[in-house]
Amino acid sequence: MNIELAEPPTTAITQRDAVNVLRALAMDAVQKANSGHPGMPMGMAEIAEVLWRRHLRHNPANSKWADRDRFVLSNGHGSMLQYALLHLAGYDLSIDELKRFRQLHSKTPGHPEFGVTPGVETTTGPLGQGISNAVGFAIAEKLLAAEFNREGFDVVDHYTYVFLGDGCMMEGISHEACSLAGTLGLGKLIAFYDDNGISIDGRVDGWFTDDTPKRFESYGWHVLPNIDGHDSEAMHRAIVAAKAVADRPSLICCKTVIAKGSPNKAGTHEAHGAALGDKEIAATRAAIGWDHPPFDIPAHLYDAWDACDQGTAAEVIWQRKFAAYARRYPSEAHELERRMNGELPESFEARVRELIAKVNDEAETIATRKASQNTIEALAPSLPELVGGSADLAGSNLTLWSGSKAISRDCGGNYLYYGVREFAMAAIMNGITLHGGFIAYGGTFLTFSDYCRNALRMAALMRIGTIFVFTHDSIGLGEDGPTHQPIEHAATLRLMPNMDVWRPCDTAESVVAWAAAIERRDGPTSLLFSRQNVPFQSRSSEALANIRRGGYVLVEPASAPYALIIATGSEVSLAVEAQKLLAKGGIPVRVVSMPATNVFDRQDESYKEGVLPPGLPCVAVEAGVTDFWRKYVGRSGEVLGIDRFGDSAPAGELFRHFGFTAERVAEAVKAVLARQAGSRLQKRAEARVG
Repeated sequence: MNIELAEPPTTAITQRDAVNVLRALAMDAVQKANSGHPGMPMGMAEIAEVLWRRHLRHNPANSKWADRDRFVLSNGHGSMLQYALLHLAGYDLSIDELKRFRQLHSKTPGHPEFGVTPGVETTTGPLGQGISNAVGFAIAEKLLAAEFNREGFDVVDHYTYVFLGDGCMMEGISHEACSLAGTLGLGKLIAFYDDNGISIDGRVDGWFTDDTPKRFESYGWHVLPNIDGHDSEAMHRAIVAAKAVADRPSLICCKTVIAKGSPNKAGTHEAHGAALGDKEIAATRAAIGWDHPPFDIPAHLYDAWDACDQGTAAEVIWQRKFAAYARRYPSEAHELERRMNGELPESFEARVRELIAKVNDEAETIATRKASQNTIEALAPSLPELVGGSADLAGSNLTLWSGSKAISRDCGGNYLYYGVREFAMAAIMNGITLHGGFIAYGGTFLTFSDYCRNALRMAALMRIGTIFVFTHDSIGLGEDGPTHQPIEHAATLRLMPNMDVWRPCDTAESVVAWAAAIERRDGPTSLLFSRQNVPFQSRSSEALANIRRGGYVLVEPASAPYALIIATGSEVSLAVEAQKLLAKGGIPVRVVSMPATNVFDRQDESYKEGVLPPGLPCVAVEAGVTDFWRKYVGRSGEVLGIDRFGDSAPAGELFRHFGFTAERVAEAVKAVLARQAGSRLQKRAEARVG
């Protein structure tokens, strides 16, 4: 177990003021901004003080210390509580930043944001996702401990603590994630439920009457019910009891009063999401015995809260342990450091080159979901940080490989059977990624990316490298029908800032897509794969190298092209066949494969214009909504797509029914050329008349 922290000063005055400084900073910052949520920080002040001053093992001087405890504020609207804690503990978050709460370019945004505020472990605000991220943190700790700890050397040994409220409990994602956490027996996960009975609309007993303790007991959690959240010693005893249970996650149900200390607004929804007002703040100051001006914190309270010396000492103890571990187990120590630093094995690039050469030689006609599985099979043995999974679709998504080992309550592994929990899967993967030491990927059908949507957005907002595998990427999935056939999904994923989306057309593009996703550290990737077989496309060595650029010339005619066809995924083969038909009629056409529009858009202008020359008539082909492609083909171009929902039928029949044939693509090219010719003739006629 990790070391116990020293007890804080115990005088009644210090204890009271150490709590009330949190209340004061919250109400003053919200009042100055005239925006925010003072109620939760004021109501959870005692809980936060006990956890942060008596139990949380962290080092403000090094917020990235690998074996620190993780703290997650799932009820992220109470962000001023976390900012006050970070400031007082000694993180690089000045009092001036607290004064700039919710202001442009401050380090104290409206909700906690990863990468913006030192010490914030994950972006929270959309309720329920923080607790789900926390499950991911705890899974990562469990897996690393199982893999790297040795007798006498618990070099991975930390807790994940999470605050959550009624809103998180109501969100469906919390049911998904907490159910799985209980099944996995995540004993290093301790959650504090702020049971104040209030949400924005008022008292929750009108719409939320769950027996939360029984619900969590049924999940397999260790539950401590009815703890007085304003009794510091009761909270301390509850945390000690939770830490003593190693085989189950713990839920501490804390009975609190929202906006505790406010004479007129405590216990009401008025304090949930609005400033208290100058008059009520003055009354609160008098009621809690806080006579200091706004943002004025006495030196003795800074001393009482400062965690730098204690945190540095804790890290030094761990570093000494790790140094001894490295002497005893040098290869394991090097591997753990490599993975926590987010570094890929030195052999990775060479392995990818070998695999691309191999698939190029084999030229297989297979579904890209199978090409994806083959790629995982080839790369995973040398990437122990890969942790996969699927939302009850492993046999369809093909996310399993021969070395997959199921993660369970009793053992580590590298593959999570998430069950039918798409949203929780995505958020848990984000938590695993944020923890460090792993590259997380997980699969479901592309149409069910809708269930994952907000977690996908959070990954993109945080710019973290989670990999989302979405198979059955079009009407090509066939008989399951329109409920399972994605139409708008690829386009909407591409519209998400920072999200790279790859829709490969064959085995070569599938390998490149996976390699790009694994290498990416500044954002998530969605990989879209087909259910149906697609033919391998022959390409030059230059074209093979340019796949990484997101869009490239796949087929170039012998003479200067009259037009070009852009396609992705399974529709690339249609474009190639159409090009052959047009060539027979004396119409030279270029085919551009664009597996990753986001990546292509980041290329320099000269490259993009070389692939898509301005003024060249253009047709885009994709079995999805058409509007997205207008930025490439222009108003005069043509888009062959689908702007309605699909039907239930075999894939081949559906493609013909919706007009996805080489003949129709060729006709579209001819129509675009005819329009261009007509436009030129019209302009000449107008010029003569003029």
